[in-house]
Amino acid sequence: MIDFDAVKKAAQGYESDMSKFLRDLIRLPGESCGEKQVAARMVAEMKKLKFDEAGIDKMGNVIGYMGKGKTLIAFDGHIDTVGVGNRANWKFDPYEGFETETEIGGRGASDQLGGAVSAVYGARIMKDLDLLNGKYRVMVTGTVQEEDCDGLCWEYIIKEEKIRPEFVVITEPTNGNINRGQRGRMEIRVEVKGISCHGSAPERGDNAIYKMGEILAEVKALNKKLKKDPFLGKGTLTVSQVYFSSPSRCAVADMCAISIDRRLTWGETYQSALREVASLPKVKEYKAKVSMYKYDLASYTGVVYPIDCYFPAWVIPENAKPARAMVKAYEGMYGKPKVDKWTFSTNGVSVMGRNKIPCIGLGPGKEEQAHAPNEKTWKADLVRCAAVYAALPSIYTSGEPEKAPLKPARKKA
Repeated sequence: MIDFDAVKKAAQGYESDMSKFLRDLIRLPGESCGEKQVAARMVAEMKKLKFDEAGIDKMGNVIGYMGKGKTLIAFDGHIDTVGVGNRANWKFDPYEGFETETEIGGRGASDQLGGAVSAVYGARIMKDLDLLNGKYRVMVTGTVQEEDCDGLCWEYIIKEEKIRPEFVVITEPTNGNINRGQRGRMEIRVEVKGISCHGSAPERGDNAIYKMGEILAEVKALNKKLKKDPFLGKGTLTVSQVYFSSPSRCAVADMCAISIDRRLTWGETYQSALREVASLPKVKEYKAKVSMYKYDLASYTGVVYPIDCYFPAWVIPENAKPARAMVKAYEGMYGKPKVDKWTFSTNGVSVMGRNKIPCIGLGPGKEEQAHAPNEKTWKADLVRCAAVYAALPSIYTSGEPEKAPLKPARKKA
């Protein structure tokens, strides 16, 4: 039987330590492929807190362990951030950040350095309160390149490091909710060719930009026709980038291409999404090439691990054991939580989407803070999440009988 009051008290006692750790991480710029300093700082904190093991794999992911039991339970937090964008939109220095009695500001505060901080201290609380009962081993990760290519880090951990947890807690911000799924996504390129000529006589050429204009109208209309799932919501698409080639500003363009950010709901696959675009009348008429991007940038350690830019949707049943254990841990200290889903994408696209390892989500901060100027998180969230993380493994491994048979996840259409 877990003493929930003792767990809450222990987490509250670490508030100042977590705040300092988070501010230290924020001060270290760590965009995708540049997380070296952040990783080193995280390992140092793990060692200070007496993790049983703490190190960095060949790709640059931080991996720390507590406990010696058979059941491996992982807590994942990505330690890369996006850039700051237009500095004029920030009311404070995004790397120095700020701290008040209740809030911490700075790039990565919610997305998602705060989650990594709470996971590290959640594992320490397990040790403090002797919750490491020999049944489980906890793995805490600080993963890299998530903002560039979500899930790539876990593809490497699972396939190259041969580590396969029983389930993974995704510590991305959840607005105080427990999340059990998300839409997937993919990155599509559409390219159309033309023929250049002098701009003084455009009738001699074939303007690729004009062709793309007609295609764009069809792509925009397609967004309204995409599939809707009752839990994950509707699939969506938007054009995110436009490219062209032309001999000069006084010549007809001979190539135009667009990037499409496609969000995939349950039952949609990369094959079906590519077919939908390739089947558009103007795409077919102009023989436009429709393809999926591939990610092949080197990590900060120099590892290149190529992967298609396809990130599957995933859902676990509400009565799945990791979900029930998380709800019970939360209820024991903070009342009944809302069980929901993410709007954005997480490393769960690899863990559950590609590799069928169950994921459950709880993390400090709010989704709407992600990638926004003046990003912040809340100290109370850091404490709450650390407490729930600390209680979760003991509840999961308690040996209680299943309350109901697990329902299989819905099959993809």
